[in-house]
Amino acid sequence: MRAVWYERTGAAPTVLTVGEMPTPEAGPGEVRIRLEASGVNPADVGRRSGNYRAMEFPRVIPNSDGAGIVDQLGDGVTRFAVGDRVWLFNGQRNGRAFGTAA
Repeated sequence: MRAVWYERTGAAPTVLTVGEMPTPEAGPGEVRIRLEASGVNPADVGRRSGNYRAMEFPRVIPNSDGAGIVDQLGDGVTRFAVGDRVWLFNGQRNGRAFGTAA
C-alpha cells in the first residue's frame, strides 16, 4: 500500500516519508478500509510534531480521521460487509500505530 509515515517527531517537511509498505490484513473483529479520504486534525499535528506526547511506536502512519470502502473483514465481524462505505475516527490512537494516511 502507498502510505505516509514518520519515525521521529518534528516539522512535517523534515519527518514525513511517502512510500510503499505491506498492506495489513484485518485481524479478528476488525475491518480493513480502502481509504478514499484522510483528514488531519489538531491532535494529529501535535502527535507528529512531538508537542502532544512521546511517540508510542517506532513507525507511525498519521491521521485519525478518514472515509472509504470496507475491502476485508476479520473473523467475527458481522456489522459490516465488503463494499460498505464508511467513515472512521481515532484511527491512529488508542494503541494503534497506523492511521488513515495510507
